[in-house]
Order: sequence, then structure tokens, then C-alpha cells
Amino acid sequence: MKKAGKKKRKKGSKQLTVLREDGKEDRMLLELVQVLEDLEEEGKSVDLQICPKRKSPKVRKVGTMSGDLWGHMGILPPKLECKECDGWRGRLVLNVTNRSLSIKDVAMIRESTHLDEA
Repeated sequence: MKKAGKKKRKKGSKQLTVLREDGKEDRMLLELVQVLEDLEEEGKSVDLQICPKRKSPKVRKVGTMSGDLWGHMGILPPKLECKECDGWRGRLVLNVTNRSLSIKDVAMIRESTHLDEA
């Protein structure tokens, strides 16, 4: 009887990933913050949905025939796409507002950020 020999696995070469910062995102976010501050000074409150990838406010709902039948029926949250990213689609977007936070909102944020301390 032969003994089952173990095969040696070759270690693959590791790939080095370098994060690259894009200046467009920073400029877009700074412009958005500036516009929200200007509107707050005028006394207007605004809620915006922005793309998590490019921080662009050019986000719209995907149509039913374009691939979001379940979102249209109300089974899942609606799928959104960004016009600037050329391809980002998702059900999760960032909501940006210039409204003042209530005590209840502050308590919810505090609880969500300090979950591991409890």
C-alpha cells in the first residue's frame, strides 16, 4: 500500500494595492458643503441623496424596465444610479442635510457609534 503524500502548495505572489485619491471627489464634496451652508444661512433646509462613490447629487431611481422590478413592487428598497459615475447602481445612498439635529437624532447617532462600549 502506498501512503498518500501531501502536495506542497506554492505560495502565490502577493499583489500590492495602492489607494489613489481622486481630486474630483474632494472638490465635489467641498462644493456640496458650501452650497448647504449657503442655504442654511438663507434659512432653507434641504435633504439630498448623494452617490457614495463620487459624492455627486446626480442620483436618480432606476426604472422598472431597466432592472428594478422588485424595487418598483415595494419588495426591496428602490435601486438608484448615479449619472456621473457611469455605472454605479445600488440600493444604499448617503443622505445629506443642513437641518439641525434633534435630541432624538443625536441619541441615535451616539448609540450607533458606541455599540462596542456597551
